[in-house]
Amino acid sequence: MNLIFKATGPGLLMAAAAIGASHLVASTRAGAEFGWQLAWVILAVNLLKYPFFAAGARYTAATGESLLHGYLKQGRGYLVLFTLLNSIAAVASTAGVAMLTAAMLTLFVPLPIELLALIVLLSSLLLLILGHYRLLDKVTKVIMLLLTISTLIAAALAFNAPAILPPGFVSPSPWQWAHVGFLVAMMGWMPAPIEVSCWNSLWLLEKQKQQTVTKAQALFDFNLGYVTTAILAVVFLSLGALVMHGSGEHFSPSGAKFADQLITLYSQVLGEQSRYLIGTVALLCIFSTTVTVIDGYSRTLALGWQLLRHDTNTAQSRLLSGIMLLVCLLGLAIILFFKGALLPLLQFVMTLAFMTTIIFAWLNYRLMTAETLPSADRYGVKMRALSWFGMAYLLGFALVFVYWKMGS
Repeated sequence: MNLIFKATGPGLLMAAAAIGASHLVASTRAGAEFGWQLAWVILAVNLLKYPFFAAGARYTAATGESLLHGYLKQGRGYLVLFTLLNSIAAVASTAGVAMLTAAMLTLFVPLPIELLALIVLLSSLLLLILGHYRLLDKVTKVIMLLLTISTLIAAALAFNAPAILPPGFVSPSPWQWAHVGFLVAMMGWMPAPIEVSCWNSLWLLEKQKQQTVTKAQALFDFNLGYVTTAILAVVFLSLGALVMHGSGEHFSPSGAKFADQLITLYSQVLGEQSRYLIGTVALLCIFSTTVTVIDGYSRTLALGWQLLRHDTNTAQSRLLSGIMLLVCLLGLAIILFFKGALLPLLQFVMTLAFMTTIIFAWLNYRLMTAETLPSADRYGVKMRALSWFGMAYLLGFALVFVYWKMGS
């Protein structure tokens, strides 16, 4: 058991990357607007995406290679497709988490959110390019632990707080045509974009350079992180449902106002004196997510570029730094375009993630059922069935969303 816990890392780091906008924003907003009605949807989406996320740990543990190497073995076109979509997702996701971090920072620094976003991106680049991410990796786990404990305490206290629902209040139904956009956005980043499975794959390879990690250890680490994200998603929903649902208040699209409303949720049940403590923990949490997002996307883009060009001569650190800089610059351009409107930006990013999810899911499924993979490591009947059900569900909802957009 000690050896298993020593092998943990990539899965928990993936959880730290996931518990950002999807949890702090989408889950909390779902509870605030619709109460408990979407709790089962959150759990269902986590279950249906499981085979596609698990591919990162399973494939790398079985072959000693990253998912990107696997895509290339399937055919050059598959890696080109992944890299293309991953490039778009990298810029959009970086913009989303950087603006959310800047929104949290407005609680402490009275500057325009666009300027704070620039500061967030520059400081993230500085940490990564100077090679100090290893320290942040360790600190991230402590921050995640603090945020998890404070959220669980807040939810427990909220359960015992007096009900705020007025007599005769009827919760609005999320199953209305007008809410299709929100449902798709919520599911897009729940628990995270599927391309995060590639980050898990690369992080596992890094872990294996430090120590031997068995297949069982790799899967345990992944499952621990994945289950943690699913549970916390429901906990965040419960906080929104218990403290805000039925109050008549709705989350503001403004980044600064949204951050204030989010921290107020905690302070209402933990006490006003906890406001800045919770604000600091939430800020550090989402900042570490921003750094992780920039690092993860840039690493996959750098490796994809090298594999496609058969380039082993370019200094990886120089290429990685250049991609990080480009991703941040393009992300800043998107932030400036949305002019501080946090929720519209996040809804755009999450929707984009959902619309590309089916392709990333298919790539991972194809890899985990390929004959080139040892038969003992391929997906069995149950995982294949869950994968097909998941892809049908995701494709069906994507088509509904397209029809909804055409009619709106």
